[in-house]
Amino acid sequence: MRILAVDTSAKTAAAAITEDKTLLAESSVRTDTHSVTLLPMIEALLRAADTGIGDLDLLSVTVGPGSFTGVRIGVSAVKGLAFADRIPCVGVSSLEGMAYSFAGIDALVVPVIDARRGMVYTALFRTSADGTVTRLTADEQIPADGLIEKLGTYGGERLYFTGDAYAMMAGRGDLPVGAAVTPERLRVPSAYGIAARAYEIYAAASEAERAGFTDAALAPVYLRKSQAEREREERLAKQNNGSEGSL
Repeated sequence: MRILAVDTSAKTAAAAITEDKTLLAESSVRTDTHSVTLLPMIEALLRAADTGIGDLDLLSVTVGPGSFTGVRIGVSAVKGLAFADRIPCVGVSSLEGMAYSFAGIDALVVPVIDARRGMVYTALFRTSADGTVTRLTADEQIPADGLIEKLGTYGGERLYFTGDAYAMMAGRGDLPVGAAVTPERLRVPSAYGIAARAYEIYAAASEAERAGFTDAALAPVYLRKSQAEREREERLAKQNNGSEGSL
């Protein structure tokens, strides 16, 4: 099964092509303009792998959590690529995709994406030498201090942070026993993990479930309201408070 995977959930735009779980080609770039970078990256990757859109059996993309704009760009791009050839689409948690890059290592993996205001998007995963990845907690938004407290309950096992909030977490002075220095290559997202997880999801699905993996069904998953929505609610609340005070 030939898979194209895309990740635009954080500061790195990444794409990969795999044959099942075997990596054929990948590319990534740190950018603030995913909308400009993503499609040329995909085109170059397809040429490098001598693959056309019509040769793909599955498309996968991060559906969140992460940057609202970034997630929408990635999902929209994949929906557009899938539409003409009706290629099945699988949405993958951006956090879970990062954890899959650690498959083959015995560790507790803690993906962290900067959610601003001292918060991170995170979930906990246990990876094993045999290649399995086990989710321990659901995706959530949590204060960085709260994450450190939660990790203190895991008994000092080897622990790796990964993601665009790596420096924020790894540079703290109150890290739990067992926290290790993550190799540079594994600190940033790789779309390979997205492809690997998408392959597992699709391979395990029934025929009826596979029928639901369409471009129309693909959608972002948000853990909180966007910054624009929050700011609008704050403005409205201030206006309402002002109106009440003038009565």
